[in-house]
Amino acid sequence: MASNYHVEHINFYVADFDIAYHAILGHPALAKFMAVPHYAYLVLKMPSPAGVLALRANLSVAYAYETESLALTEATNLSIQMASVVTEAKTVSTDDMEIPELEPPRASANSKEIKEVSLGLGLNDLSKTMKIGAHLDPK
Repeated sequence: MASNYHVEHINFYVADFDIAYHAILGHPALAKFMAVPHYAYLVLKMPSPAGVLALRANLSVAYAYETESLALTEATNLSIQMASVVTEAKTVSTDDMEIPELEPPRASANSKEIKEVSLGLGLNDLSKTMKIGAHLDPK
C-alpha cells in the first residue's frame, strides 16, 4: 500500500556475516521510526497512516542462521582458549614440567609399629578397638 511508504535516512555499518537479523537497529533508529521490536516473535511494529505496520521475519531462516552462528561462536571460543593454553604453556619452565618421583611406599598395616586402641566407653569394654600407627607424623 503506497500510503505506508515513508523514507528516512539512517547511517549504519554493514557487517559481512550471516546472522538471524537482517539489520540491527539502535535506540535512535527505533525512536526515529517509533518502532517497537518483539524479539521472541521476530516482529517489528511501527505506526503508519493506515494503522500499525508489522514487519515479520521468517522464523525457520532465523533459527537456521542462529544455530550456525552459535556453532561458529563455540568454535571461535574454543580456538581462542586453545591459543591461550599454548601461550601459557610456553611460559612454564622446564623444571616445573618435570614429573616428580613417587614417594617411597609407607609401612604396611602388618608392621610392628601399630597400637591397638580401645573405643569402648567403659574401661573394661574391649569389644571395639582400632589399630593406628605408633609413630604418626604430627602434621
